[in-house]
Amino acid sequence: MSLGQNADEETVMAMKKKLRLNYSPAQRLWFYLSDLSPVSIQSHSNPDAPLYLKNGDYQYVEWLKFKHKSIVLKKPYMGRSFQSDKPVLEILRRKLVPTLILACSAIGIASIIGVLLGILSALNYGTFMDRGLISLSVLGISIPSYFSALVLAIVFGYYLSDWTKLNITGPLLDVSDVGEYFINWKNLILPTIALGIRPVAIILQLTRNSMLDVLRADYVRTAKAKGLSEQKVIIKHALRNALNPVVTSITGWFAALLAGAFFVEYIFDFKGLGHETVHALTMFDFPLVMGSVLIIAFSFVFVNILVDILYTYLDPRINING
Repeated sequence: MSLGQNADEETVMAMKKKLRLNYSPAQRLWFYLSDLSPVSIQSHSNPDAPLYLKNGDYQYVEWLKFKHKSIVLKKPYMGRSFQSDKPVLEILRRKLVPTLILACSAIGIASIIGVLLGILSALNYGTFMDRGLISLSVLGISIPSYFSALVLAIVFGYYLSDWTKLNITGPLLDVSDVGEYFINWKNLILPTIALGIRPVAIILQLTRNSMLDVLRADYVRTAKAKGLSEQKVIIKHALRNALNPVVTSITGWFAALLAGAFFVEYIFDFKGLGHETVHALTMFDFPLVMGSVLIIAFSFVFVNILVDILYTYLDPRINING
């Protein structure tokens, strides 16, 4: 894939050595983990030294030096793209920013709308408004993001484009007619809505159910009996205690949106991490795909740790030290 179909045998063997295909799978895995690790033990006399020691793209610092080996501190090295021969980390770093902006905007808007509609539904339990909101949330959960993206692109980006002034496709970092880069915020609107529909539905239902449980609790009835206003009881006593499952859903959805943005970005040609990963899959660019998967996995781990810390603020009964 890197050399084409007409490469001679000598060039193919040189590429195999560069990609370490002449080693066993266990050795290749060790090399890969050593490249990823920010701390590594290296022997500079080894002719098959890791790639980050051989090229100038990645700087490393010798921390402790022994007779023939040294402990080095470095950036994670994810290899180079098969197609462009550029460092994978540099490619993904540029593409991650638009995806983070898209995920943050989608989950931020979904959280505000979902929580507000959930509270409204709980306070109007059993009414026509409550049943209508629940029906809409079920519909929202049932619609896949890629389908809603197609509908939004066709309706608002094509048929109603004269009224909405929105583009059917386009990246966040766009290029003007004179070749200058600028941030086109209009191209963020439709992908944000497409990604935010399902989180809104989930957050709405969770907020409603959690609020109903809390509003029936003894301490809420006691607060009302003391003469506190309805607004103060809901905001200070009920809502804060009802937010634990909602926070879990919000933070979990944020990490999921980084992965779920793949097809939405591809439909809108948003050119973020998802668009780059789908393109890499079609081109069998394995280093780029592996790097993208690792970043998404790290995001899930980081967000889950953040949730545990956030719980201690929302619920004083939870002690992070056990």
